[in-house]
Amino acid sequence: MSNFSFIAETDWRCACCNKNLQASKVNVEYMGSVFNVELMVCPDCGFVLIPEDLALGKMLQVEQLLEDK
Repeated sequence: MSNFSFIAETDWRCACCNKNLQASKVNVEYMGSVFNVELMVCPDCGFVLIPEDLALGKMLQVEQLLEDK
């Protein structure tokens, strides 16, 4: 399992709970690989914010590497 941190200060709040997002470790799974990632999460409902630059950058690169295996 890998550990990565992608936390960033943000004013974003959970749309459901109206709580400030907090840094938290979450497991991201793709094609049988599990990555322990620190992201911004709602402390009440567990909503995870994946910033667009992360989704279209590093996560896309990892996705392509795993699919090429």
